Amino acid sequence: MANNKQGFSQLDMPEAEVYYAPHFFSKTESNLYLERLTEEVAWQQEEIKMFGKQLALPRLTAWYGDKGYTYSGLYNAPQPWLPILLELKERVEAASGDKYNSVLLNYYRHGQDSMGWHADDEKTLAPGIASISFGAERGFAFRHRQRKDLPTVRLTLQHGSLLLMQGATQQHWHHQLPKTNRPIAPRINLTFRTIVG
Repeated sequence: MANNKQGFSQLDMPEAEVYYAPHFFSKTESNLYLERLTEEVAWQQEEIKMFGKQLALPRLTAWYGDKGYTYSGLYNAPQPWLPILLELKERVEAASGDKYNSVLLNYYRHGQDSMGWHADDEKTLAPGIASISFGAERGFAFRHRQRKDLPTVRLTLQHGSLLLMQGATQQHWHHQLPKTNRPIAPRINLTFRTIVG
C-alpha cells in the first residue's frame, strides 16, 4: 500500500484508485455512530428474484438521498436525509474530494449476511464511492474482471474505517464481502454515491 491522500493508504491495484483509512473515525465516534444508525435508520428486508424464486437478501438495507436507484432489479425510492447521514456525508466529502447525493446502507447482522461479487457500474452511477464501516471487522476482497493473472486483493474493514473507490475501479474490478462462519457481531456499512441523470 502506498500513501497518497492524507491519512489514506492506496491499494496496489492496476486500473483502479482505491484508498483506505482504517481509523478514519475514532473508536468513541464509531461506537456512537453504530448505536445511532442501528436505531435511527429505517431498515428493510428486501427480496430479489433469482432462479425463478423470491429470495431474501442476506442483509438489511436502506436508501437515503436525493434520487432513487435501481440495482439487482430492485428500485430504491429515496428516503429523506437523516441528520446523522448528512453529518457523515459532510465528513467523507471533505476527505474524498467528491460530492454525493445518495447513500446505500447495509446492515450485516451476523457472519452469514454477505454481499457477493459485483461492481457498482450502473450507467446512473458516477464512479466515486465512499464506503464507511462501523461494527465488527469483516474481510473484503477485490478481483480484476478480466485479468486472471492478478491476485485477489484482500483487506479487513475495521470499525470506523473509510474506503474510497474512485477512478476506473468499478470498470475493472469486482468486490465482495464474503460470509464467515466465525461468530461475529453486527456491522453497518454506508456507501455514499452520486446518482446522475
